[in-house]
Amino acid sequence: MKKPEVLIVGAGIAGPALAYWLSRNGYRPTVVEHARQLRSGGSAIVVKGPAIPVAERMGILPQLRELATRNRSLTLLDPDGRRILHLPLTSDKAPTVEVTRADLSEVLHRSARREAEFLFDDTVTALDQDESGVDVTFRRSAPRRFDLVVGADGMHSTVRRLVFGPERQFASDLGLYGATVPLEPDAIEDPSEMTMLTVPNRMLVLHPSRTTPLAIFTFRAAQPAPHDRKNTALHKQTVADAYADVRWRAPELVAAFLDHPAPFFDPLTTVRVPSWSRGRVVLLGDAAAATALLGDGSSMAMAGAYALAEELAAHPGDHARAFAAYESRLRREVGPRQRRVGPLSRLMVPRTRPGLAVRNAVGRAVGRTNRTASREAANR
Repeated sequence: MKKPEVLIVGAGIAGPALAYWLSRNGYRPTVVEHARQLRSGGSAIVVKGPAIPVAERMGILPQLRELATRNRSLTLLDPDGRRILHLPLTSDKAPTVEVTRADLSEVLHRSARREAEFLFDDTVTALDQDESGVDVTFRRSAPRRFDLVVGADGMHSTVRRLVFGPERQFASDLGLYGATVPLEPDAIEDPSEMTMLTVPNRMLVLHPSRTTPLAIFTFRAAQPAPHDRKNTALHKQTVADAYADVRWRAPELVAAFLDHPAPFFDPLTTVRVPSWSRGRVVLLGDAAAATALLGDGSSMAMAGAYALAEELAAHPGDHARAFAAYESRLRREVGPRQRRVGPLSRLMVPRTRPGLAVRNAVGRAVGRTNRTASREAANR
């Protein structure tokens, strides 16, 4: 019997994870990625919550622990760079693991590539579906027909635009921008410590990552920049203007951002799509329900991939029921996260000095709770 063929658009986190599970559930997955290779970069993500049992079932959790970043603590600084709070972030027994996004993507790709076809340096340009399948037009490859198509292509999903409508219908900016740039290894003194300086409307983080430290800028701009993802010069000027009066190491880190040929820059956005499927096309990960700031997009992508593959296996030949069951399961996880993102953005990047004092008080309370829990665990 011919295996159903599924096209997965996007080879980041959700795409390879879904390909792995589909290949084990009787499907033939093909993954197309517009980049020429797996994306590099040291941005750190935390594999946690529902992604941990998924990683265990895939047999990749030991690999992820070996690739974990060295980050073990967070130090908060006042506007002059003086330490005001030091928080432990994890322990060896914590049911989470922080890795770089590139490392997680590579591990997932290695797990999936034996059974799945991967097409790099290509993307879809048209999708035409009927009752029995989807005709797909690619930018480079010859047209093909698939039984199902999955949009796992992120916040700015091409599949979502082609099938569901333009991005502006679904994306809501938080009024914040996120920008990152890699640094030289000697840019940090302690490879186990993340350092965060916050002033009203702006946060600056030095993250040790695993091999390449990162400077992370999260801020509100006095004059929001036009949304032009390709205008690197505008992105650089926006960051420079936002941090012009910030002290500590801000001038040095802004200079690194300005000198880099292609630093990351994007508005921080949530994506809410009323229905994640339309006919034989379904959305997965950030394409369906992005949630900025919470740091668990990759975990939700892995959990969503497992749930989608499981529901397709549970409803053979009935993709509509499978898509509905998958969406119902994941919305229970995604909904509360999206409701928290607004208050969290105001807590993380306060607009005023009183708001900053509240944020620091919350941090101190968390620190006391963590220290108490550690002492209790040590005494057991």
